[in-house]
Amino acid sequence: MEWITSQNGQYNYKPYLVLERTVHILFKLKTVLPIAVISSAFIANAGAQTTTVFACEPEWAALTRVLLPNASIHVATHSKQDPHHIEARPALIAQLRSADVAVCTGGELESAWLPMLQQRAGNSKVQNGAQGMFFASEQVEMIDPRPGVLGTPFSGDVHAEGNPHFHTDPHRFLKVAQALSKRFATLFPQEASAINQRTQAFSQMWSQQVQQWEKRAATLKGMRVASQHTSFAYLWRWLGIEQISDLEPKPGMAPTPAHLQRQLSLLQATPVEAVVVAAYQDPRAAKWLTSQTGIQAPLLILPATTENPLASDALVTWFDQLVNSLLKVKVK
Repeated sequence: MEWITSQNGQYNYKPYLVLERTVHILFKLKTVLPIAVISSAFIANAGAQTTTVFACEPEWAALTRVLLPNASIHVATHSKQDPHHIEARPALIAQLRSADVAVCTGGELESAWLPMLQQRAGNSKVQNGAQGMFFASEQVEMIDPRPGVLGTPFSGDVHAEGNPHFHTDPHRFLKVAQALSKRFATLFPQEASAINQRTQAFSQMWSQQVQQWEKRAATLKGMRVASQHTSFAYLWRWLGIEQISDLEPKPGMAPTPAHLQRQLSLLQATPVEAVVVAAYQDPRAAKWLTSQTGIQAPLLILPATTENPLASDALVTWFDQLVNSLLKVKVK
C-alpha cells in the first residue's frame, strides 16, 4: 500500500540543453527576461530531489509526515493488517529499493518479512547498521523480554527482545519521535533547522495531549479487560488497566476451543468490563466469549495503529479514539 504526501517533479532531461534551447527561443521572441533568473530557475528545478521514506507501519508514516512533511512516504502495512505477517510483494521491494530511509518498529516485529525485502531490494541505504535504517525499538525500553527464546512456527509471535507494540505508549512514542528527528537531521543536514523546529512544536503539543488524555482517562485505572494478543500491553500499563485474560493460548496463535473454554470459566469467576481485539484480528473468538451466559462485557475493537497516516492530526486522532472507546465501555 502506498501513501504519498508530496511529489516534486523528477527530471530525465539534461537541464543545460533545455536551458540553451529556451534561451535561444526567448532571444528570437525578443523576450527581456533576465537570463540569470531563467538559469537559476531551471537548474534549481532540475536538481530538485524528493526524499523518499519507507515506513513499515502507519504510525511511523504519520510521524515521518510530521517531521518531513515534503517527503514521499510509502507505508508497507495498514491498520487492518497484522504487522507480524506481511507478504514481501514486488511493489514493496520496489518501494524499499528507491527509499532514502526506512523507519520500522524492529524488536523482531517485522522479522518474518523485512529481511527478505532488504535482501531483494538491494538498497545499501536501508540495510541493518546503515544510517538510513531506523528501528524504533532501539530508542526505548521494551517490556517482557525473553532472552534466549527463539521464535518458531510452534511458539507463536515470541520476541526475545520484548514486546514490540510500544507505540501505544505515548511517552515511549515521544522518545522515538525525538530520536527519529535526530536521525533525519543527520541524514538531511540542509533541513536540520526546520526538522528541529517541527520536533519542538510536536513535542510541546504531544506533551500537552498526554496530560489531557491522562486526566480524562483517570477513571480507567483498575479497569479489567480480556484481550487477544499483547497488542495493547503498553496501553494498559499507561492507563492502569489490568488484562486478566488472553484469548490466545500463545502469542500469535489462534484461539482454540479448549483455551476459550478455560477463559470463559475465568471470566465468569472474574468479570471484566470489555473483551478487546485489535482491528486486524479475527473477532470471532471474542464474539463467542461475549455471547456466553454470565459474560456481561461488550466486544471492543480498537485500532492498533492510525487508520489514516496521511492526515495532519493522524496520531492525536488515533489516541483520542483509544481513550474515548475505553471510556465508553467503562462501567460507572
